Parts: sequence; C-alpha cells; structure tokens
Amino acid sequence: MPKDGGIGASSKRREDVRFLTGAGNYTDDINIRGQAYVHFLRSDIAHGTIKSIDTGAAAAMPGVVRIFTGSDFEGVGGMPCGWQVTDKHGQPMQEPAHPILAQGKVRHVGEPVAAVVADTLEQARDAAEAIALDIDELPAVVDMKAALADGSTKVHDDLNDNLCYDWGFVEENKDAVNKAFENAAHVTSLELVNNRLVANPMEPRVALGDYARGTDDSTLYTTSQNPHVIRLLMGAFVLGIPEHKLRVVAPDVGGGFGTKIFHYQEEAFCTFAAKACNRPVKWTSSRSEAFISDAHGRDHVTKIELALDADNNFTALRTETHANMGAYLSTFAPSIPTWLHGTLMAGNYKTPLIYVNVKAVFTNTVPVDAYRGAGRPEATFQLERVVDKAARELGVDPIALRRQNFITEFPYATPVAVEYDTGDYHGTMDKLEEMGDFAGFAARRAESEKNGKLRGLGVNCYIEACGIAPSNLVGQLGARAGLYESATVRVNATGGLVVMTGSHSHGQGHETSFAQVVAEMIGIDENMVEIVHGDTANTPMGMGTYGSRSIAVGGSAMVRATEKIINKAKKIASHLLEASEADIELKDGAFSVAGTDKSVAWGDVTLAAYVPHNYPLEDIEPGLEETAFYDPANFTYPSGAYACEVEVDPDTGKVTIERFAAADDFGNIINPMIVTGQVHGGIAQGIGQALLENCAYDENGQLLSASYMDYAMPRADDLPMFDVDHSSQTPCTHNPLGVKGCGEAGAIGSPPAVVNAVVDALQSAGKDVMHVDMPLSPDRVWAAMQ
Repeated sequence: MPKDGGIGASSKRREDVRFLTGAGNYTDDINIRGQAYVHFLRSDIAHGTIKSIDTGAAAAMPGVVRIFTGSDFEGVGGMPCGWQVTDKHGQPMQEPAHPILAQGKVRHVGEPVAAVVADTLEQARDAAEAIALDIDELPAVVDMKAALADGSTKVHDDLNDNLCYDWGFVEENKDAVNKAFENAAHVTSLELVNNRLVANPMEPRVALGDYARGTDDSTLYTTSQNPHVIRLLMGAFVLGIPEHKLRVVAPDVGGGFGTKIFHYQEEAFCTFAAKACNRPVKWTSSRSEAFISDAHGRDHVTKIELALDADNNFTALRTETHANMGAYLSTFAPSIPTWLHGTLMAGNYKTPLIYVNVKAVFTNTVPVDAYRGAGRPEATFQLERVVDKAARELGVDPIALRRQNFITEFPYATPVAVEYDTGDYHGTMDKLEEMGDFAGFAARRAESEKNGKLRGLGVNCYIEACGIAPSNLVGQLGARAGLYESATVRVNATGGLVVMTGSHSHGQGHETSFAQVVAEMIGIDENMVEIVHGDTANTPMGMGTYGSRSIAVGGSAMVRATEKIINKAKKIASHLLEASEADIELKDGAFSVAGTDKSVAWGDVTLAAYVPHNYPLEDIEPGLEETAFYDPANFTYPSGAYACEVEVDPDTGKVTIERFAAADDFGNIINPMIVTGQVHGGIAQGIGQALLENCAYDENGQLLSASYMDYAMPRADDLPMFDVDHSSQTPCTHNPLGVKGCGEAGAIGSPPAVVNAVVDALQSAGKDVMHVDMPLSPDRVWAAMQ
C-alpha cells in the first residue's frame, strides 16, 4: 500500500493548487509603478557589418524614453561563458566577445541591435520600426563542415577561424583504439544527425529591471532556473554591480528545459536600462522572438564506429562529432558536447577502449546550449543506434547483443573517466521485456500487416550522469562556477519549518518532494514544512536547477541542515527530559528517552528553543536555524531500458507510435507520482525530437522553422499511453538519500527507441534501410522506403 506521507509517498503536488486556479505569480504578472517597456530591434539578416543606425526620427516619437544601441555599452562587460574547454593540444578554446547589443557586426538573425524604451509597449514597437538601420550583408556560414572548410568567411573577424575547439577524449587512448579497430572481427559504422531543437517552454522569457536610486540597489525579476548564478554572472562580469547591491528574483517559472539556465542579454539590458532611465524597465518575449533569441539545443553531426571481436564482444568505440555553437558561446555551451557527452559514451557497456573527438564550430545561427538531457541524449542516440545497426549486420538479436556486453559489476570505472557506483542493467531489461510483452509482438506485427501497415519494435538502454560534480573536479575541467547546493532550515517557535533552498522549481514539484524529505526526518506532517526558493534576498547561495540535480544535491543539503537542527533539538530535549543526550531518540515527531516512556513533543522542544527557561544558555544558544552546503562526491547515474512499437504506413511514410514502455532505475524514490510525471514529460519531448521537431536554416542563415506554423510540436494525439516503471532501484551510494536524477531520462531514452522501431518496421518489409535521420517525418520515411 502507498504511504500516507513522507519519503516514498505519492503526495499530491501542493503547488498545483495555485497553478490550476490561476493564482500563480509569474514574472509577467509583476508590474511596478511607473515601469517602462522595451522592444528590441533585432537583425533580420544573419551576417553583416553595421554601417549606421539612425535613431533620430524614432527618438522623437510619442512616449519614447530612450533608445539604446551598442555604443551605449562600450566599456560594459559582454555576456560571459561559464565553462572553458581546453582542446586536444592543450590550448584554450576560442572565446569571442558577446555584446549586450550588437557592436560593429550582426552574427545571427535575431541578434538585438537596438532597444527602444517607451511608456508603452506599443510605442516602443512603433519607434523601433522608425529606426533606420543600414547593414552591409555578408555571406553567412550555416553548415558546420563548410564553416571549417571556408576560411574566407569568419563569424568573428578577430578569431583565427570558425573552430571554437578540437577536443579529444581520452587522447591517450587514441592509438590503442585505432589498433583495436585494425584487429576487429567486425566494424559497424554510422553517420547521423542529432537535429537542432527549440526548447519552447510554456512561458516565454521575461525580464523586469528595477533600480532604487536612494540605496543604489538593483533588482531583476526574471524567468530563470538559477537566480543566484544570474546574480553572480551579471553583477561580477557584465554590469559590475556588487552582489550585495543586486537582487535577482525568479518567481513561478513556466518550464525551462535548460533554456532558462543561461544569462541572456535581455536580463542585463533591463537591469542596466532601469538605472539609466531611473524607472523600471520590462521586456516580455513574444513566441516569435523566442525562436530567434532563446538558446537552441542539440545540433550535432556524428560519425560513430563500433569494433567487435569474433564473439560479438565490444572491443572499441570511436566517434567524430561536429557540434554547433551558433554565433556566440552561451553560458554552458562548451561543456555540453564535451564533458557532458564524451564522458557518457561508454553507456551501459563494458567497452574497454573509447575515443571521442568533438569539433565545436561557430556559425551564423542562434547560440546552442543545454536542452533537456544536455549531452547525454546525444551520446545515447549515437551509441544505441550503432549497437542496433551492429546487431542487424551480424544477424543477432539486438537485446541479446546488449545483454552480452552489459556492465555487471559495480563500482565500474569506464574508459572515459567516470565511475558508475551502482546499477542493474539486466534487471531493467528484464522489467522492460515483461512490460513490453515482447513475446506477443509477432502476433501484433501480423495483425498490423493484415491492415496494410508495417510494425516495428525498437529497444534501447541508457545511462546518464546527473547532479554534475564535484566542484573541485569540474573546476579542473574548465567550469567557472561551483556545483554545490545549499539549504537553510528555520524552525519557528511553534514547530513549523521554513526551508530556503538555492535550487529552483519550474515544474519539478520541489515544494512537495522537498517537504516530504524534511517531514520524514522529523516525523511531522508535510504541511508543517514550507519551501522557499527563487529569491537571492532570502535564500542561501546555490547553483540552481538543471542536470537533474535538485533532489540529489539540493535535497542532500536539506538533509545535512535538518540533521544539524535535529542534533541541536536533541540537546534541548535532553535537558527537558533530564536525560543524557546520547539516550535521546526522535521518532514520529517526539523526542523520547531510549528504554523509557518519557517523551516530549517536537513542538514543545521548538518552543523551548525560543523560550529558553529550561536549559543553560551557556551551553546552548537560543533558536533553531541551520544552514548547510553540500558538494557531491560524484555524479549520480540513473539508467534504464526503453521500448517503442510503431506502425508505419507504407503508402505515406507516416509513423504512429502504438506502445511505449520505460523501465528506469532512479535509486530511491521520494515521490513516485512526481517521478512518473517527469518521465512522461521527457518521453513526450523525446518523441517530439524523433518524429516532429526540427530547427532548420537556409543557406543565408534565415530560420525556416521560426513559428509553430513550421516547427511541429508534439500534441496529445501524437503520443500513446506510456507504461512507466521505476521499481528497479539500486540506491546511489554517495548521497544521504540514495537518490539519482529522473527529470531528463525520458528525453534521453526515447529518441533512439523510436528510430530503432521505425528501422525495424522497414526492415520487416525487406527494405534495406539501416538509418533514417530525425525527425522521421512522413516524407523522410517514405523516401527511405523507395
């Protein structure tokens, strides 16, 4: 039976009450008396030299407060990159300046060139249209390989070329890997594309800057996944505002999927302009702006090769990837194709030798950065597609080939520098075979064929690294920030708790699951615990929410802070009960003396903490409030096995997903309902990438899929009912909760399962098709069948 509350219970999400009743408080709901509005004039060409910007007529229009151009930001810092990658020759990456407003050149469609601040948004838009902008258009580089081959067209004139870095990992493995390929009994090779995506969270980005001249304090309200990081980056590196003079507030946020991790130009602009204009300045992105200003995701082109011996054991793996950075380096962009991708290329398999090469390339496109999964979906897609292709070439069962090569002993040190602490890959595959009713597939395929359809079954396995850590290691790898998390637990005199966290919730259900953890530790009702996040003025310094880190890192910080609370409360209880502290036990919200019936309630102890009549103040100071910072010792390593069944219409190429099963190992589970919801959302996004979504540019750098008219998002009727299970649990060994991440798994495991299923369907019809690039639109599938 499910628990009524605490860890392991499917407690209903408390935050949903305000969301479902329209009582949420989003950034666009915040308005400050006297605020002005900004509209950005954005470049409509991908690459060009700015010859002139005439703002005279626009500045004279009604309601215009001020017009800003790049010249207003000379001497102001540009947008910082939070991770430096060193190439395979030991040289730092090429890192171009990224101005708040374009200076001298424009480098992608959508780059802000000027900003009009006016009394109303309509007046700002009208004035922006009156700005006379003269840009001398230059050839655009869009294709990554062409960008490297054509030395005459550079995105940044001050760089040597369009190559950001050429990264090799593990470089000392390279010769041994090549030798293994020379000696292989079989080699499978595959070239594939991981298509560029637009994140499209439900809430577009918003920024509202405010300035208090009397105190010289600046406040930014923004749609961010990590307000403390935004305060650090914007204050220290962009605008030069001391952190104690800058407050960043991220209230309710309507989804992020990674795209709201980064520090954006609009945030810095609104903060800067509020002070310059001495009034609040607000910007709300339109959906059209989001397509050309939000960081995009994925966009890799890869050649992957797998070597096997005569017994079908994997002996070596090598990849060569071109990764698109876009026109500038977004906050964490350099780390995505390298340390979050190359380190996961072992997957679930005991391949002894691996070499990964990544060439990061500048192009005249919107910058590319983390999108749900961030590097791990790219690694899993390559690996699981080449394993499936190898099975077909060898004529062996794809599940049997995977099982033969599974890692079975833990901890396991991979050849790509990470160590998996726990896992049971056979266990999740066993569960998947049961859930997916593989034994009944032949009958379902025969039924589809009777109806003139092709039916395919695709499976895949995945592993991911979550809760990126530890700070000292990632610092050596180029991270320019720590990756710890923090929590302050404040106990009120009457026993209720306020937990202030550096993590941020934007759909994950933190207000529910975090409360479950603290309530379980003390033995009180979850409703006595309030979770506070999103405001740098009243939460401890933390790194925010991304990379499925919140419960593993943020939750662990809460555990450590709560442990401090309990330890102090036990001291007080020992005085109240006139017993040794060592004999005090806490259970079900009461302190008792071991082996006796003497006890005192939690609320009585907390009241005594603030009314200290019954214990010596020279031994114990009043109050109950503690802070803890937690820096994880290692990543957590969730894993799983997914299965997809599709029907393909041979006349049109249309793919319909008939069944989908996901067996995941997330370690210990805090709230099963929330975990299931996270997996559902991830699978939906992964299916969107596999079948529908594609961010396409033409040769001039114009975005062809710049609206929902041309960018196909998954809808309810594109998705089947998902069968999700997370009963296979191998707890993490190095955090106090034994938890692993869950938020990105669905987006990692689903794309290869879908593509493997479609290829299986085409193969069943005798089609010699080994691969179709995503998205598997009807025209692509139909063309492959021809």
